[in-house]
Amino acid sequence: MNNLINNNLNIFLTDDDLDDCKFFSDALNELKINSILTVTSNGVELMDVLVTVVPPPPYVIFLDLNLPKKNGFECLKEIRDNKKLMNIPVVVLSTSSNRDFIEQSYKYGANYYICKPKSFSLLKKSIETVLSLDKKMLSTQPSIDKFVLTHN
Repeated sequence: MNNLINNNLNIFLTDDDLDDCKFFSDALNELKINSILTVTSNGVELMDVLVTVVPPPPYVIFLDLNLPKKNGFECLKEIRDNKKLMNIPVVVLSTSSNRDFIEQSYKYGANYYICKPKSFSLLKKSIETVLSLDKKMLSTQPSIDKFVLTHN
């Protein structure tokens, strides 16, 4: 992750749970990564920001699935169908470990899937894992057996 310390990463988080957003922000700050965190609370807001954003595009989008106004699956499909947005890495960050949700996220083109960790330290480790992947690896969807990132 040392190669990211001097970069100013543009990171997006879309989640309607304010506590989860705070934990994510705190974990990111503790990792001491120079970053700009843009938080949106629903799918409509995310898509509005993405289509009007001035470069650079997000380095990565952390996306919850259960969102008001437009759910994460709908956002993921729109992102992958938009030529301007289609190459942005999307990591699903969801409370659900439901196999159907995981498979649907994979089918719609998410790059990785993380079941929201129950502890702050595991959340921090999950974020660190994603941000330590080189851009090519982060941007390429792995095989389904490597799609779900887990930390115990």
